[in-house]
Amino acid sequence: MAHHPEIKQFILENAALFWWVAPDEKKNISINALVEAVLNYGNEKSIKKLFELIGIKKVAAIFDKQISGKRSNYHLRTKHFFQLYFKKHAQ
Repeated sequence: MAHHPEIKQFILENAALFWWVAPDEKKNISINALVEAVLNYGNEKSIKKLFELIGIKKVAAIFDKQISGKRSNYHLRTKHFFQLYFKKHAQ
């Protein structure tokens, strides 16, 4: 998926969050993988920047879709926190 230059730069600045992706492929990760990695492993600054780049409502929609299945890659505390956070801030 082609990303805006700002998103590509954000991915490169936070490359350590995507340890499972080959270095030359990191700038091409999906928005879904970006959201999951930043919410699971990012810090307050990276999460805030993600919301600025993509929009909190879009991040919330992606998150809701990711946790709606039988299996989720989110840590239990992270999942619970963002369920509460998005319920309050993204409705």
